[in-house]
Amino acid sequence: MIINGPKINLVWLKRDLRLEDNEAIFNSIASGKQTLLLYVFETILLEDNHYSERHWNFIKESIRDLNERLKPLNSKILSVEADMISVVNKLIEFYTVRDIYSHQETGILVTYNRDKAFKRYCKNNLIKWHENINNGVQRGLKNRDKWTELCNTYFEKEPLPFTPSKNQLLSIDEIENLEKVLSVPSLSTPKESPFQKGGRTTGLRYLNTFLNKRYENYMFHISKPELARKGCSRLSPYIAWGNLSIREVYRKAYILKQTSKHKKPLEAFMSRLRWQAHFIQKFEMEHTMQEESINKGFHKLKKDISKQYQDAWKSGQTGFPLIDACMRCLNETGYLNFRMRALVVSFFTHNLWQPWQECSQHLSRMFLDFEPGIHFPQLQMQAGETGTNMLRIYNPIKNGLEHDPEANFIKKWVPELKNLETPFAHEPYLMTQMEQQLYNFHLGEDYPNPIIDSEQTRKKASDTLWNLRKNTLVRTESNRILKKHTLRNK
Repeated sequence: MIINGPKINLVWLKRDLRLEDNEAIFNSIASGKQTLLLYVFETILLEDNHYSERHWNFIKESIRDLNERLKPLNSKILSVEADMISVVNKLIEFYTVRDIYSHQETGILVTYNRDKAFKRYCKNNLIKWHENINNGVQRGLKNRDKWTELCNTYFEKEPLPFTPSKNQLLSIDEIENLEKVLSVPSLSTPKESPFQKGGRTTGLRYLNTFLNKRYENYMFHISKPELARKGCSRLSPYIAWGNLSIREVYRKAYILKQTSKHKKPLEAFMSRLRWQAHFIQKFEMEHTMQEESINKGFHKLKKDISKQYQDAWKSGQTGFPLIDACMRCLNETGYLNFRMRALVVSFFTHNLWQPWQECSQHLSRMFLDFEPGIHFPQLQMQAGETGTNMLRIYNPIKNGLEHDPEANFIKKWVPELKNLETPFAHEPYLMTQMEQQLYNFHLGEDYPNPIIDSEQTRKKASDTLWNLRKNTLVRTESNRILKKHTLRNK
């Protein structure tokens, strides 16, 4: 073991896989010390059911992209598979580490507990852990009295540059020496995949094509399951995993707005960037939302769990074409637009009458852009268990007719229905026996009958939830939630 080895700073990359506008990297470089950039594929996350291979591949692609950008500086990311404390223990056999930099992560409960343990570890080992604000989310707030002002301050600052001095980053040779004593995962990923590729280079390409032209249809296509695939920005995975910062995306949209003839779609887009920070802030202030409803009055709501219903929903075999198309599309590509996400959660929690917790991990594994601070508050809002938001129970047939009128999306993802006339593609269960013979289509064989009665289940859910909202505890909790999370400038 080397005692008092060369002094270095350590930057612990997590959901901030970028060099530019990365406060942890910026502050480490500003200190003047030599810096090692580290990403740890943590065992606790590799084994966690919220994540899947699509996430790890996106991260690996992001790291490979970072390594390409670091080549001219003769450096790269030290990528390790282990737990953070064991990695640091190994590093301090070679280097003196007194300062570790990272962003404040608003993550799932295992990362929250990991951070508490790591903070104790740093204190016991005389290491100062510098945690920086990420995307405007503030730690330690009791209410939203000053949040808007603090968030505005973040958004109004210039994005931070990446300007290390010569040889300030550990060299490739030095990092490869460390790799010999650590468990280094392969960064290879499938060459062909239906998922968006990770990395800042690709993220910037999506941003540029959106702001060059695609944004003009943003407001018209945002709710359409097929058109949204190009009409929306498609930046969510690059923001969720930190290839791009909210601030730099917001700033580019703001600059374009000054000269654009299409200001309204840009304003709508920028507003949603702000709401992203708002929802993550909500989760930051009430992390128990991962496992239980934020409104304690809904804890008494009991639903019978049906594995049959859940499996049909997960695999896109419910007999409701738009629901099935959405779930198959999500499972294969990792993406759905917001409206369709709300629709499938509403169907699961209201029509199938299943607890939102039962769909949480499947959706997090499928969403390429899984962001805990968005995921859990949105699940509860769509399930109608906040007591503060309007109860919305989406009609899958009505949404199909409105947002996929020609059934293009449905026929693409439910090919069993592709040869049917458009009305039947939306509601195949209306076909008579003669019509089924005419189309050589057999309901119950080629495509399932509806597994529930949508009108009856909608009424049951609506009556139950509206009655529960009259409960004293639900009302008390609603007032508490509003007091804690309502923006004071509203």
